Amino acid sequence: MPLDITFTLSDRDLDKFKTIVDKARTTSASSQSPAEIERAAYKIVDVAMNNDLPDFIAERLLQLKVLLEMMKDDEWQLGDKDRERITSALSYFSDPIDLIPDHIPGIGFLDDAMFAEIIIRELKAEIEAYNEFCVFREAEEIRLTEQGLDPDENREAWVGAKRDELHSLIRKSQEESSEDDFVFHFP
Repeated sequence: MPLDITFTLSDRDLDKFKTIVDKARTTSASSQSPAEIERAAYKIVDVAMNNDLPDFIAERLLQLKVLLEMMKDDEWQLGDKDRERITSALSYFSDPIDLIPDHIPGIGFLDDAMFAEIIIRELKAEIEAYNEFCVFREAEEIRLTEQGLDPDENREAWVGAKRDELHSLIRKSQEESSEDDFVFHFP
């Protein structure tokens, strides 16, 4: 029988957590390259995919994969500022010293899951836009192929138009965003 556990991080709790995260980001940024931070994030995704972690932890860690795919997708054309923002967010996973040591069975990745949840909320507009872009791109490739057309012909025109539309929505969302209280609900 599933068990729902809900807890709210107060402003004080978030400040403490953010202090730890900021320290990890600063340490990682000064001692590790973006490529090393990216490799560490891929490693945490691999752990989530290939180990018997509690579902609520694995589900959150697997969501980091979208951010990694976004950074590698040449057609998405992630800007330098957004790339740095994502790399900075992922830097927490490259710090070998985190709140709960990963080797503790059952809960070792709980802090990683919590931070993944924060990242997913923080980058919600970017993730939703990228997912929409991927769905559009795949559907358009299928549509053009079914019409007997080459999806690579004029590809930049149709991909670029959708990408520009979605990047504009992201910028608008970033301008409007405000910091919310984080409520974690682990179903």
